[in-house]
Amino acid sequence: MNKSRHEKLGLSDKQVLDMYETMLLARKLDERMWLLNRAGKIPFVISCQGHEAAQIGAAYALDKERDYILPYYRDMGVVLVFGMTPEELMLSAYAKADDPNSGGRQMPGHFGQRKNRIVTGSSPVSTQIPHAAGIALGAKLEGKNSVAFVTLGDGSTNQGDFHEGANFAAVHKLPVIIMVENNKYAISTPAEKQFACKNLSDRAVGYGMWGVTVDGTDPLAVYEAVRQAAMRARDGEGPSLVETVLHRITAHSSDDDDRSYRTRDEIEQARAMDPIASFRKYLFENGVLDERKDQEITDRVMKTVNNATEYAEKAPYAKPEDALKHVYYE
Repeated sequence: MNKSRHEKLGLSDKQVLDMYETMLLARKLDERMWLLNRAGKIPFVISCQGHEAAQIGAAYALDKERDYILPYYRDMGVVLVFGMTPEELMLSAYAKADDPNSGGRQMPGHFGQRKNRIVTGSSPVSTQIPHAAGIALGAKLEGKNSVAFVTLGDGSTNQGDFHEGANFAAVHKLPVIIMVENNKYAISTPAEKQFACKNLSDRAVGYGMWGVTVDGTDPLAVYEAVRQAAMRARDGEGPSLVETVLHRITAHSSDDDDRSYRTRDEIEQARAMDPIASFRKYLFENGVLDERKDQEITDRVMKTVNNATEYAEKAPYAKPEDALKHVYYE
């Protein structure tokens, strides 16, 4: 009997169902946040829609007990896998006092949670790459067998921090995985006006690291690439550059109108390549999922989203006097 793709990768039926449910959870949370934004209840959304396969496929290939993640602003799927709860993500969206990222003082997407080794990022893009190199250097010096996994968008690869962090990681053979979520737009700037190389992974050779480009709409392809990168890192072979090519289904953010730079046909094509729909199809074809199970998962996810929304909406806002907390010496 021929093994399915996920079985060849060592993944059980339960594991791929968990991956699918987490992808769906990220999508439904994101969709709810857009509705809340349009209703005037939350101020800002920066969407993970279209990125779920890359995020969840990668996160499942890591060790949640010892690896560190340095996510960028779209990475709801990554932080869900590493332990951030739907309630906590909604608290952040509502800017409530118990938001684990900043106590409601930072815009959503600036993930940070020490207990789950989620390292906080900043609004200037690419600053997380040198941070990942530093964490990996510390792990190497202390003899810890951990990996620093850091993500960014395609536009961010043109920033100085990306080049400096990647070069430092490669020179010192540090256990770093740099994953680019290439959705072909740096806000409104298309890929052909950002870089001249065919693939962003082509840049890896310039640093002396391993690089690969994979289909970012396929969670199993991403899982395989990141697992290989993690194995290389733990074996002392240094950093890797993994490029995941995917499609941004929404505008850049809730403050952006992508109709000014993308045609309707292009957006519809992106929606037609929805990673959740294609993974659902794979699971059906391999007998892992059926209509009953799919409905059970959907019902469970929607209950979770509804509960998280209700919880965050009722939660208290931060005190005005806490606005400057941890900003100045106390």
